[in-house]
Amino acid sequence: MGIHAIKMPDIGEGIAEVELVAWRVRPGEAVEEDQVLADVMTDKATVEIPSPVRGQVASLGGEAGQMMAVGAELIRLEVDGPGNVREAAAQPVREPAVATQAREPAPAGPAGPTPSPAAPQAPAQAHMPAASAASLAPGERPLASPSVRRHARELDIDLHGVRGSGPGGRITHEDLEASHAAQGRAPEPQAGEGEHAVPLTALRRRIAQQMQESMRRIPHFSYVEEIDVTELERLRGQLNERFGEARGRLTLLPFIARAMVLALQEFPQLNARFDDEAGVVTRFDAVHLGVATQTDAGLMVPVLRHAQAQDLWGLAREIARLAQSVRGGRAPREVLGGSTITLTSLGALGGIASTPVINHPEVAIVGVNRVVERPMFQGAAVVPRRLMNLSSSFDHRVIDGMDAARFIQSVRGWLECPALLLVDGSPGHARPRTGTAEPEGGESLLQERPVRGA
Repeated sequence: MGIHAIKMPDIGEGIAEVELVAWRVRPGEAVEEDQVLADVMTDKATVEIPSPVRGQVASLGGEAGQMMAVGAELIRLEVDGPGNVREAAAQPVREPAVATQAREPAPAGPAGPTPSPAAPQAPAQAHMPAASAASLAPGERPLASPSVRRHARELDIDLHGVRGSGPGGRITHEDLEASHAAQGRAPEPQAGEGEHAVPLTALRRRIAQQMQESMRRIPHFSYVEEIDVTELERLRGQLNERFGEARGRLTLLPFIARAMVLALQEFPQLNARFDDEAGVVTRFDAVHLGVATQTDAGLMVPVLRHAQAQDLWGLAREIARLAQSVRGGRAPREVLGGSTITLTSLGALGGIASTPVINHPEVAIVGVNRVVERPMFQGAAVVPRRLMNLSSSFDHRVIDGMDAARFIQSVRGWLECPALLLVDGSPGHARPRTGTAEPEGGESLLQERPVRGA
């Protein structure tokens, strides 16, 4: 009999640490080859870790909720044969090798410099005086990304005085914020009854980091436009009644996605990603549409690739498939990255207006609010119309307000003349004009838009 140690595998894409979500086995349990041992979560997806050998669980290398480094010991199995752990090393079972401890809330009490070490001290915190920071050779620079270095300059923080909590001691934005907050901070009150410290999951930390990064780096410009979807809802009902059973029922989202694709043909500067460190905007011919999706674990943005190649039913099937994939926690990593523009919707909870946060490094996001019925003037008559707002945000560094407004007006034009969404909308085909545009001769593709009643 021997001991076979299984390490956390390299999941790829430069991932240095993962969260141990759940164990599928227990100590003493027999394990077959290829049996799933544990579920781990990256910042994008949940991944199953299978066993490469047959054996019996000797010990587990961590607890659910811990962050573990790639290469850390995950589990030990008793196997027939010599195993891969030497006898001398097999006796003491080491503590789990954890890349960074799950980020617990800061302990109550003073957050100033650690007193003189006259007595044993608690484990070193992430933010220490320069003498206690990561051991650096003379002239060696602390590990940090360019955006972190820029943020440190904005906060007037010397990176040599900050201990990084990231892989290999890399300093993160959270380390800077904690270090900045700790300077001169008064003692925090002790936690009272009824308070519960809830450590963030890996996905929630990633969401927080992404949102914070986007709001810090991107000057958002928001634009809200009202869309009359009365004809669209009528057409959608007819299509579902006639083709719903055979081709699947259509929601509003595939219509909006199709309208965005067609509008982007006219405004390609919005189908782009901005590298602000290099000062380069990359435009894309293909529309890789991010579809913001709420899951039990948090917000995720699966990517509908080559949306321009899909018709309404193709878009509907892909949106449904992607939502099911991420909500089931089994979306492959390649589905969760590479979007060029994002569509977000809160469905029936969409509210009247919102200010969606851009999915950095994209330059635009289109948000869908709920549909309501309101009275509007049509000539001298007051008629009920179904109205919906689109609340969108744009990166004002590279997108001018006029271009953003014209793009949304183009989307509005397609949605208010929905029959055209069923035909080829490639460049060169007539596009609908909004109610505010002057006709260029011939009959307008849009009827006169009713005016909202007082």
